[in-house]
Amino acid sequence: MATEGAYESVLCVKPDVNVYRIPPRASNRGVRAADWKLDSPDWTGRMRVTARGKVAYIKLEDKISGELFAQAPIDEYPGIAVETVSDSSRYFVLRIQDDSGRSAFIGIGFGDRGDSFDFNVALQDHFKWVKQEDEISKQAQAPDTTPKLDLGFKEGQTITLNIGQSRKREKSRPQGSGGFGLLPPPPGGKLAPPPSSRSSNHNTQPAVEGSDMGCLLDLDSSNDNSVAAPISNTTATTDLWGDFDSVSQK
Repeated sequence: MATEGAYESVLCVKPDVNVYRIPPRASNRGVRAADWKLDSPDWTGRMRVTARGKVAYIKLEDKISGELFAQAPIDEYPGIAVETVSDSSRYFVLRIQDDSGRSAFIGIGFGDRGDSFDFNVALQDHFKWVKQEDEISKQAQAPDTTPKLDLGFKEGQTITLNIGQSRKREKSRPQGSGGFGLLPPPPGGKLAPPPSSRSSNHNTQPAVEGSDMGCLLDLDSSNDNSVAAPISNTTATTDLWGDFDSVSQK
């Protein structure tokens, strides 16, 4: 029943367990722990629950020497190898077997309700694991008929990735013929009118003909390497005031 050479793991250990000799089952109704002699157990010792492969073992051992009193191989739970009683959660019916294959039914019980809970959970967790292993092996052997999703690129197919780069188009500014940008108009949107041809007498001075002639004479004299005769201040003053008088008469 057990796999040869498989590793044996310990699932649960309880130091105190009572064993009872139970009467034969008269009918198919559930077993009641009240029918046992609960005050006088037939044997008291330690219980150790182990697992080797998919099979669990309930071993009843002596507290001091560790000598094996009886053991029960468990193929499934709940099942015929371990049964609960109908009137208590601390007592169970256990089917024990010897090396020759002979079997018998005995009753076991725990003094503490927490010990019986741990015993029950240890068996449930083991066979839950066995069930999951069976489902995984069945899925591995069965052919996979589900359609597979093809995420590969087809022939000629391309993909474009934009990784955090945004291109900003700058608006080109109009440029003049000289290559410089035009200045914007002044705030207010109105341009100043051009200066009038007629200006105030106090702000504008008439052109002096003597001064213009003096500049021309200076240019001629510089070309002939000669010094021109200076114009007297009296003449320039007379001409300036003469123009002023002529403007005033108009």
